[in-house]
Amino acid sequence: MVLVAARNEADRIAGTLDALAAALPGARLVVADDASTDGTAEVAMVHGAEVIRRGRPHGKGANMGAAAESVRPAAEAAVASAPPVTDATGGAAPVFLLCDGDLGDCAGELRGLFEAVAAGECELAVATFARRVGGGFGLALGFAHWAIRRRCGAETTAPISGQRALSAAAFLDVLPFASGFGMEIGITIDAVRAGHRLGEYELELEHRATGRSLGGFLHRARQLVDFIAVYISRR
Repeated sequence: MVLVAARNEADRIAGTLDALAAALPGARLVVADDASTDGTAEVAMVHGAEVIRRGRPHGKGANMGAAAESVRPAAEAAVASAPPVTDATGGAAPVFLLCDGDLGDCAGELRGLFEAVAAGECELAVATFARRVGGGFGLALGFAHWAIRRRCGAETTAPISGQRALSAAAFLDVLPFASGFGMEIGITIDAVRAGHRLGEYELELEHRATGRSLGGFLHRARQLVDFIAVYISRR
């Protein structure tokens, strides 16, 4: 099960989906399209994905949450029957991958997260980027580290990475997702509090990064507001 977050990624979503399909044959691909205006949904469907979208933007957490509800029955069935995990692409006990739509061809590297969960190394596997691209002065990221440590005691390298895989039980325990850009912080806090093991894995990934431009600083300001909100909500 693969849930892909996308907003106006028509130029990269095809590469992302093709790479995922090649790395995870037979995986169900679901794109959470946050009211894109550039044809992202149409491109995604051509490349074999189901698309979950609504008429206006709802933010990353809410839109990915809607996509998560569409695959919740598979997680519930897996937990109810408690079968052994057999492989990384699904089978009797599916692994749930969450990722961003702007990864392009490198998205196939995320198979490593599937394999970590399938092998029982952890129940929440998070990708760290081998090379950092873009970013600001680290205020929002620093707060994310602090918030997770304060709320659940976990020390993280990539607290806001959107690339993560979960076991079926962990997936259910982190629903509903926190709103907006607080989704990933909420997932980590909720998973660790529920007793699931966290693992971080360095992968050769790259995505569309925001730099030290006005747009980049505004984006990180919105992130920080959402991070504070999820921190308060997890008291």
